Amino acid sequence: MSLGPAPQRLGVPVELARRLVDTQFPQWSGLPIRPVANGGWDNLTFHLGPSMSLRLPSAAEYAQAVAKEHRWLPVFAPLLPRPISVPLALGAPGEGYPFPWSVYRWLPGTPARAADIADPIRFALDLASFLSALQSVDPASGPEPGTHNWFRGGPLRVFDGLASDALASLDGVIDVGRAREIWKQAMEVPWDGQVRWFHGDVASGNILLLNGELGAVIDFGTCGVGDRACDYAVAWTLLTAAGREAFRDRLAIDEDSWLRGRGWALWKGLSNCANSLDESGRPSAETLHVLNEIFAY
Repeated sequence: MSLGPAPQRLGVPVELARRLVDTQFPQWSGLPIRPVANGGWDNLTFHLGPSMSLRLPSAAEYAQAVAKEHRWLPVFAPLLPRPISVPLALGAPGEGYPFPWSVYRWLPGTPARAADIADPIRFALDLASFLSALQSVDPASGPEPGTHNWFRGGPLRVFDGLASDALASLDGVIDVGRAREIWKQAMEVPWDGQVRWFHGDVASGNILLLNGELGAVIDFGTCGVGDRACDYAVAWTLLTAAGREAFRDRLAIDEDSWLRGRGWALWKGLSNCANSLDESGRPSAETLHVLNEIFAY
């Protein structure tokens, strides 16, 4: 099993979003629509008036998550210690747009950046508490890893091809030997088979800060039930060293799960680093920092 090529994404002009709202939800036809800056990859996001947003999948692969989010986010919301994005309405294909789409309540906050976090330890503990609550939701009838979430929560070996491609691009740029060692270990450590809910993409763009603290978690398109270690990648991509340990202690993460979580952080870090190479073959400082954090553990 391996991942295929990247999906072919659609562009959605604001005029099309306007027609979809006007024809399907006339009660909101008078509200202004404008694109959200850095509105995401899987979905094209628009502001709808002052307090709502539109999320339109950019490809058929991403559209698989729409029904899942409408089914499960209302279940999660009252059980979690921070707000999450809960859909208000389900849109249908139309006006030349081929996929189902959603209207959400807009959640305030800014995407989490390490420099903007007021107290790294508190943030790490709050995030761990959020994930602990999510993991405690009954996993019965939850969606298992598959194409709907790019096999998040499944075996890391699915991403071996992507990791190998990135390593080939980064040969001579990073410590490829160390990366291969970490990746091999992460793929080999066993999973105990305990199925739990996971978010699937606990990353800076999906974590909102309010006044430097954890405000909300958004975009559950990759959620599912399976190996929750995929959510532990954030320990290396956003947390400080001290925050990482506090995060691990709060969640009582065993060594095998921790190593798999580091593997999840590694494959994404390698891909991001390879994609950031400039014309002279130098990676961005941000992606290099993440890899150095992973290598140092």
